[in-house]
Amino acid sequence: MGYGIGTLFGYLRDFMRKWGLEKRNGATEREEQKDFVPLYQEFESFFKRNLYMRIRDNWNRPICSEPGTYFDLLERVSDDYNWTFRFTGRILKNVINMGSYNFLGLTSSYIEQVKDVLDKYGAGVASTRNEMGTMEKHKELEALLAKFLDVEDAMIFGMGFATNAATIPALVEKGCLILSDELNHASMILGSRLSGATIRCFKHNNMEHLEKLLREAIIYGQPRTGRAWKKILILVEGIYSMEGTMVNLPGVVALKKKYKAYLYMDEAHSIGTVGPRGGGTRQYYGLSSDDVDVYMGTFSKSFGAAGGYIAGKKALVDHVRIHSYSTTYATSMSPPIAEQIIQSMKFIMGYNGSTEGQRRLRELHSNAKYFRQRLKDMGFITYGSNQSPVVPVLLYMPSKISAFARLLLEKNIGVVVVGFPATPLTQARARFCLSSLHTREILDKVLEAVDELGDLLNVRYSRQKSPALTDGTSFDDDEESSEEMSFELED
Repeated sequence: MGYGIGTLFGYLRDFMRKWGLEKRNGATEREEQKDFVPLYQEFESFFKRNLYMRIRDNWNRPICSEPGTYFDLLERVSDDYNWTFRFTGRILKNVINMGSYNFLGLTSSYIEQVKDVLDKYGAGVASTRNEMGTMEKHKELEALLAKFLDVEDAMIFGMGFATNAATIPALVEKGCLILSDELNHASMILGSRLSGATIRCFKHNNMEHLEKLLREAIIYGQPRTGRAWKKILILVEGIYSMEGTMVNLPGVVALKKKYKAYLYMDEAHSIGTVGPRGGGTRQYYGLSSDDVDVYMGTFSKSFGAAGGYIAGKKALVDHVRIHSYSTTYATSMSPPIAEQIIQSMKFIMGYNGSTEGQRRLRELHSNAKYFRQRLKDMGFITYGSNQSPVVPVLLYMPSKISAFARLLLEKNIGVVVVGFPATPLTQARARFCLSSLHTREILDKVLEAVDELGDLLNVRYSRQKSPALTDGTSFDDDEESSEEMSFELED
């Protein structure tokens, strides 16, 4: 009903704008272009004008500090219902950070080392990897990364999104088939489209559907000609950032071997977060490094930096070095950024002689399990696997995600809320990101505020009864379940 009322009022306001009864704030087509093909999808444009704009203040909030356990936020207000903003000059201090990907709290841990590299190499490279942009720091990082992942070779890129978008077209082409999980990241979708390969999506983490598509691909071949596909590439993510779910990697690997396909895995959110030594999803499941053909990941989460990588067999990486658009046209990674990643990776691997990296991994796993279980006990619907540091809470309605974020900010808690088109229209949610630096005191404060909002906004949708926790309940054991919970909505 809420969506219906919002839609009706949206059409009413569009009618008023058309006849000059309400000011048009957004961009409009010129009269001379009325017969042109529309630049925007009709419903998405309608949704943005009439629904998203009313709650736009919950996104793109300017941060003015390190994204640590707490951050500072520039206050802004709008005088025209969020079409424009103005700053008040006030800074909101010590807001609890539940939205950043700073999973291990390493964003400001190596300032001195980064400064030394900045003094020696400068801020930028001013060239591409295939010209004069390969530096010793890049080679050092790639060698260390190969050891960390237990693979033959690795290559780094200056941007995580571009790693997928520019590498997938270097691996497949017209006459190849891509089987992509329906919830894959936009960068993988873009790279797949740019490749010219045929794309077919399988239901999220559904091995039966994936096997059905593999069998059909082998039996029927390419459309019209019936020729065999040149190559079949399966695209998955280690942890899906909007769902918090972990890929069923053993199932995917078994199918990939059975049908002689290739496997490309994006570990943006799982590298440095899961696995006994932070080695990602493959390490978590105890599989061989050869079971995945192409490893992709980013450095913007656990490593507190920026950029991405491709890793695997040396022959694969050498092919990417030559054929990826990024190596020819994109500027190389900044040396200070490379140093931040090197120091963070050595920290996780224990190369500094300390076990602090492993302790932080255990603390992250413990926090994720504790926070997720407490939300379930309160009656919230949460998606995802217990070991995922991303915890989505279903709110469903746009009005509720806006109220949820605004009211939490009033309590000095910053959280990311997500809606259409990043999620299905009726599955808007809040997305909490846990960090190893979050103490139980901080998490309990957040949970207390969320519990209060659960009653105020009526968002306790779960009908599943969770057993009450006893004083002896532990969230620190290493045994983790990858089973996902299913829920039903109340009538």
